[in-house]
Amino acid sequence: MRLIFIGFGTVGQGLAELFVKKRKHLSDEYGLDPKIVGIADKVMGSVLDPEGIDLQKALNLAGESGSLSGFSDHMFNKDAVAMIQEAEADVMLEATYTDIKTAEPATTHIRTALQKKMHVVTTNKGPLALFYHDLARLAAENGVQFLFEGTVMSGTPVINLFREALAGCSIQEVKGILNGTTNYILTRMEEGLSYEEALKKAQELGYAEAVPDADVLGWDALAKVTILANVVFGADKDPSDFSCDGITGISVEQIAEAKNRGKRFKLIGHVWREGMQVQASVGPQEMVLSHPLAGVMGATNAVTVSTDTLGDVTIVGPGAGRMETGYSMLVDLIKIGGIK
Repeated sequence: MRLIFIGFGTVGQGLAELFVKKRKHLSDEYGLDPKIVGIADKVMGSVLDPEGIDLQKALNLAGESGSLSGFSDHMFNKDAVAMIQEAEADVMLEATYTDIKTAEPATTHIRTALQKKMHVVTTNKGPLALFYHDLARLAAENGVQFLFEGTVMSGTPVINLFREALAGCSIQEVKGILNGTTNYILTRMEEGLSYEEALKKAQELGYAEAVPDADVLGWDALAKVTILANVVFGADKDPSDFSCDGITGISVEQIAEAKNRGKRFKLIGHVWREGMQVQASVGPQEMVLSHPLAGVMGATNAVTVSTDTLGDVTIVGPGAGRMETGYSMLVDLIKIGGIK
């Protein structure tokens, strides 16, 4: 299986590390023997080699110098779109930064690959939140797979849970903790830290960016509920169609008062059916302590799925991380390998 990486930051390198560490296991168990023929990264530079790129060398260069220029004989001096067009590859791995407002450049990367009849695996929420149905149709028209397990809850198998394990159920409602940063902040505030102190701790640990708006204002969770609404519930919505509130207005006093009443604040992404319509929202909710989501603390994510057949099903797991998100791409690749 010939692969190209478009984006070789945290997630791309996490997947590359898994390829290196699990090469024998992947070959023996799944017949997966990936050959990396291209890497395009806006910061580190780009490499194209039809004979295959040494992934350990790429990881070493990325870690030591933040540049792939050590592949001097195979540097590719055009943009990512040109690499997708010129590379002879079976699968594009799209792991560039997320722009929830325009979904670019990721959407252009994905369209270009699908039109070239490449399978696509992505962890990028933007294209799914804004253009899922168009991209799914384009993939079907070209007879290729478009997979995106890592767009919701990282490597925790949420999309595959709906697609496979719950395939025979009618999904009535999904409620979840879909952003680890806000869950961590709320956890620390319950311990007595102010919002500002908890945010600073989250930033020190790498959970929150220097400008944390996407997390604390709920935008990241909003993208994920839009993906669930469109992929799982069959809606055709944009993030702007749903209400969204973050956690910046919650005080330590409110958290303490809720706990005294047997409840706990969580930032909840919620998708449900209302008659023939699909509704969704993101906002703080007081969860009774007996609810499975109330006990999910720290940076962990979780979703509770209400079904007609099994009742409520809750899955808990990591919602971010280098190796965890890289793993989500590996799962999708194994599925493509089985199809091929």
